[in-house]
Formats: sequence, structure tokens, C-alpha cells
Amino acid sequence: MRQVLGFMLLMAAAGIGAVRYMDHSAKSGGTSAMTLATKPAPAAAPAQSGGYRTVTLRDNGRGYFEVEARVEGRSIDFLVDTGASAIALRESSAAKLGIHPGVRDYTIKTQTANGVGKAAPVTLDRVEINGITVRDVRAIVVPDEALSTNLLGMTFLSRVKWTHDRGKLVLEQ
Repeated sequence: MRQVLGFMLLMAAAGIGAVRYMDHSAKSGGTSAMTLATKPAPAAAPAQSGGYRTVTLRDNGRGYFEVEARVEGRSIDFLVDTGASAIALRESSAAKLGIHPGVRDYTIKTQTANGVGKAAPVTLDRVEINGITVRDVRAIVVPDEALSTNLLGMTFLSRVKWTHDRGKLVLEQ
């Protein structure tokens, strides 16, 4: 019961974060995260120093960081969203990974600018960005009509060191 309650709180925070992110984007004249559907810029090749891997992402000129990640060994495009509590996969992307939640699996209530929705909790074995790998990552699957792009949220980002400065997002592991 605690896990369910904890995950529900996590998803509520993700919904609030997504709304704030979109509000900020709209105020600054940017494109909303829910409507952004551009091809991600490739991540820089990882640098290694002292046993650490470092990946530097540059914003796309509109203040967003897009990245192609390998999830379960397959390439998936993401928008990096520090306001999202979890990785959010569109149903179509999840299907490419062999993840097909049933109607009964959509047990998490979500709140976004598009309204109230439902999501299915899943665990991803491996998410990798140019050599930076995180295993056993919690994520949610969201209907395609509720989300226009996959979000790389805090269930990944909290497990790597990351800094944001002057149009660059640096990931380190």
C-alpha cells in the first residue's frame, strides 16, 4: 500500500511539474512540452575522465534538451524534463519496446495541462545515454493522445549527476 501511495504522490508531482514546465514555456514564447514533436539533436559523445562518463547536451535553441536514449536496447527519442518525476513513455514507444499495458494496468491518475488522465506503471531494465546507464528505472506509459513526446524525468536524472548551465545540460556517471 505504501508503494502505491508513494507512486501516486510521485505522479501527482510529475503532473504539477509538467504543468509548470508548460506554463513557463508558454510565457517565454517557447513550444509546449506536450506539443513538441521535433527530432532530438544527437547527444555529444561521452567523455571519460577519472572513471566517469560525461555527456553534454545542448539546448535546441528553444530552451529544451532533446536526446536519443537506448531503452531495453532500442533507440527512443526523449525530451529531458527535470519537472517530470518519472520517465513517461507514449504507448507507441512502449509498444516498440515490447511493453503493452492492458486497460487494467492504467492505475495511476495523472494531471496535466490536457486534463486528468491515467498511466500504467512499468519498470525499465536499462536506460542508456551514450554510455551512461541506469538500471531498473521506474516509468509510466501514457496514451499517445495525452503526450506528444516521451519525457526523460527524475527517475533517470536522480540517479546520475547532472548540472544545467548556459544552454548546456551535463550528465555524469
